[in-house]
Amino acid sequence: MNIGKMMKNFQKMQTKLQAEMDALEVEATAGGGVVTARMNGKKELLSVKLTEDAITPDDPEMMEDLVVAAVNECGRKVDEKLAELTQGMTGGMNIPGLG
Repeated sequence: MNIGKMMKNFQKMQTKLQAEMDALEVEATAGGGVVTARMNGKKELLSVKLTEDAITPDDPEMMEDLVVAAVNECGRKVDEKLAELTQGMTGGMNIPGLG
């Protein structure tokens, strides 16, 4: 295969992957849904929502733990989606640096 053509195809895949990751938003909950976090494909936290049940003045550590758990789960979901996208675009080829 022509190296120039391979590089052009790789650049197209990279551009498409970046566009999909830029558009990606994931959501995760913790504590049975009392904390909800949203994150984009760049792993930037977009929002955190707390229900009244999450706000416990007598146990702030529980609320902190639930927020951390929801945010961490969002990060895992972004990683999973990135792995799915790169595997789908590369047809399962093992390309170093692409998950």
